[in-house]
Amino acid sequence: QVQLVESGGGSVQEGGSLTLSCAASGKVFNVHRMAWYREGPGHQRELAARITTNGVTTYGDSVKGRFSISRHNDKNTVYLVMNSLQVEDTAVYYCNLEQVSINTGSQTYWGQGTQVTVSS
Repeated sequence: QVQLVESGGGSVQEGGSLTLSCAASGKVFNVHRMAWYREGPGHQRELAARITTNGVTTYGDSVKGRFSISRHNDKNTVYLVMNSLQVEDTAVYYCNLEQVSINTGSQTYWGQGTQVTVSS
């Protein structure tokens, strides 16, 4: 099993910045990908940013150019640097990890979520 623990959520003014952290522990394979999803009021859960083991990144259209995802592979920790925050970025942000077991197939894990609130 894998456990994901998020930190860094909170309240920030519009135009400000905030950095989220996610630490993975347990049976984390060498090859895996981690991501941040978010679920705001009246919205379905959507991808904010994703990063693979070799550093390939993917961003949702709504955050492209403002958010940046990075990881420390040796610590199984991923960061999401959020700049130029907008009120529309208000959401619960969830850390996600996906990996494949040769014996049991795909594995997906989620953190408990951390609240980000942006005020005008």
